[in-house]
Formats: sequence, C-alpha cells, structure tokens
Amino acid sequence: MATNLAINTDLLEAALKKGGLKTKRETVNLALKEFIQKRECAEIIELFGKVSYDNDYDYKQGRQRRS
Repeated sequence: MATNLAINTDLLEAALKKGGLKTKRETVNLALKEFIQKRECAEIIELFGKVSYDNDYDYKQGRQRRS
C-alpha cells in the first residue's frame, strides 16, 4: 500500500543513522514495528498483579515427564 507522509526529515535522518539502516522505508518500518512492540509490552505490564492464581494448582505435576 503506497502512502504519502509528511515526515520530519531531521527525525528521519537521525533514525537512519541510529538504526544503521540503508533506506527510509526500512527505517519507518522498523520504527513502526518497535512502536507496536512497546505498546504491546505496556499492555502486558498492566496485567502484573491482576492475575489471580488457583492455590490448589500443582505446578510440579505439569513438569513430570510422561513415559
């Protein structure tokens, strides 16, 4: 999908240098990928402390090898 964007050239050039990438396309794609990963990590971090565990669950039983 072709898209025309008005991107700050100073930011793009700085990102090209920091990322060591060859093209603007690679730089923008990597930036978008990292943005998504960061947001997904933040969503997971929000779950910490909110999961309730079953006190009767035997986690060691699941580690036993079956023959």
